[in-house]
Order: sequence, then structure tokens, then C-alpha cells
Amino acid sequence: MVVELVTYIAQNLVADPDRLEVEAREGGRGLTINIRCAKGDAGRIIGRGGRTINSIRTLARAAAEGHERVEVQLVDA
Repeated sequence: MVVELVTYIAQNLVADPDRLEVEAREGGRGLTINIRCAKGDAGRIIGRGGRTINSIRTLARAAAEGHERVEVQLVDA
């Protein structure tokens, strides 16, 4: 559910949703969600002063069911 939420939000932010990739990895530190997008769309995901990515992180943590920790990262494409 968390991955779908992050994917939905990111798809609606970027100009090129076909180049968007959202993948999740479960590890010892909890769930890590990596977002990859076109270089031109990275600023849309980050937002002014990092506000957008921080909001995505807050929503993902609130939606996490049973995960102790959820991290959302924007990684280079």
C-alpha cells in the first residue's frame, strides 16, 4: 500500500511518468522506497527547499502498516 501511494503521488508530480520507477526493498532497517525519474523531473519531486519530498516521506510513514521504519529516497537515474 505504501509503495502504491508513493507511486501515485510521484506520477502526478512528474512531467514524464513513463520514465518513473518506484521500487521497494525490505531490509533490517525497515522498508526503503527508491524513486527514479528523469533528470528534469527531479526538482518536481524534491520541491522548493525539499518540502515535497519531505511531505511524501511523511505520508509514506503514516500509511506504513506494520513497518517500523519507512525511508523514501530519490536516487539518480
